[in-house]
Amino acid sequence: MGHPDFRVGGRIFATLAYPRTAFAALMLTPEQQELFVRTEPKTFRPVPGGWGKKGATQVELRTAKKAAVREALKVAWSNRAPGRKK
Repeated sequence: MGHPDFRVGGRIFATLAYPRTAFAALMLTPEQQELFVRTEPKTFRPVPGGWGKKGATQVELRTAKKAAVREALKVAWSNRAPGRKK
């Protein structure tokens, strides 16, 4: 689709350059998304539309703090990892 995707167990957990090069997207749950948006509103926001309502979250890279993005990536990876308990 023209941008790098990161997968675990064949499932995407993060995407770079979506929707533009200054952004990334993470696959979070709606509850996780709400926490990241509340704690770092200049960096995290729901993806517009239905994907965002399901937890897909944009990351504005120029405002991102390394620790917050690292934690969000760990959470997104864990959400998609094989054998994850739901």
